[in-house]
Amino acid sequence: MMLYSASALCLLLVAVSSNLSITIKKEKRPPQTLARGWGDDITWVQTYEEGLFHIQKSNKPLMVIHHLEDCQYCQALKKVFAQNKEIQEMAQNNFIMLNLMHETTDKNLSPDGQYVPRIMFVDPSLTVRADIIGRYSNRLYTYEPQDLPILIENMKKALKLIQSEL
Repeated sequence: MMLYSASALCLLLVAVSSNLSITIKKEKRPPQTLARGWGDDITWVQTYEEGLFHIQKSNKPLMVIHHLEDCQYCQALKKVFAQNKEIQEMAQNNFIMLNLMHETTDKNLSPDGQYVPRIMFVDPSLTVRADIIGRYSNRLYTYEPQDLPILIENMKKALKLIQSEL
């Protein structure tokens, strides 16, 4: 009888401790925000329309990141994007930021097709800057993790175009 209750107590302790560890793990996970892993210190707008409103008010360009959760290329880009200090600072201070997991009704945001990841810029005059492209001729607005220097240059270009066109 003693052996039975000792093993029952042991099983109970294992069950309680494994449940505790599951509960603790769940609490440690940050809440799902509009950042979706692209940068928690960045203020993200929720919709394209909200982004357009803010760029007119703030005179900052809108950066639209099209992505999907189950896309390995999006995940790889998201990881380096979120870890890059220069991108994070520019995104936080100089851009209105939007990341979308669906297409908008604005066909100008998919000039060469609806693929992911795809990054487009819209200036405060509400013009989609189709002239700001990455390095791939078959997908003009996609970036891979090793393309961050090109993305940084394109972010700077989006800012310069605004200043020069005002």
